[in-house]
Amino acid sequence: MEVEILYRPSYSVARVRLAANEALLAETGAMVGMSAGVQLETKMKGGFLKSLSRSVLGGESFFVNTFRAPSHGGEILLAPTLPGDVFLLELNNETYLVQSGSFMASSDGIQTDTKWSGARTFFGGEGLIMLRCSGTGKLLLSSYGAIHELDLKAGETYTVDTGHLVAFKENVGFHVRTVGGLKSTLFGGEGLVVDLTGPGKVLLQTRSEGAFLDWLIPRIPKRSSD
Repeated sequence: MEVEILYRPSYSVARVRLAANEALLAETGAMVGMSAGVQLETKMKGGFLKSLSRSVLGGESFFVNTFRAPSHGGEILLAPTLPGDVFLLELNNETYLVQSGSFMASSDGIQTDTKWSGARTFFGGEGLIMLRCSGTGKLLLSSYGAIHELDLKAGETYTVDTGHLVAFKENVGFHVRTVGGLKSTLFGGEGLVVDLTGPGKVLLQTRSEGAFLDWLIPRIPKRSSD
């Protein structure tokens, strides 16, 4: 499998070239186009309960698309829902925790599972809900805005708004908490943050979907009761 990321960082598209009979797993709605002969199968990944867990807790689709190339190989174009970047992680018997909504696609050697690692509270409305992606192979992630990489040293701590978190390596320590007091949480535009402690790689996104919706919704004209 060869992956090329085009048009970075604002409107990225991943061009995935598959070898003969090679398969790619992708979120429903991620496909832009594909070459002739590529077969598509949509099914629940890991059975009903695992699929339900990914959908309800992980924020991912209930169903997953499997694309399989014909004997002469094939090509698939993938893109995220929101304007942003696509990032390729090459896993070698490694595990990353991926923020819900950021998983886009993976090769056959990657296993995904839901991991609840925070609590939803009325403070921010954003829980830290992660997918556990592990194994050996290629993992394609998406972001809202551009991707910012951090390589934390051993013992180094960095605090991140949960709405800007894309993924981090499993060995990175984390602690989810509210920021400030009740007054600043309710009126200061902040909610939950996560303290990340190295060593390990952390991926952030430069825009927050929640912050954008907070800005947009009050500006949407309301229908008259008449």
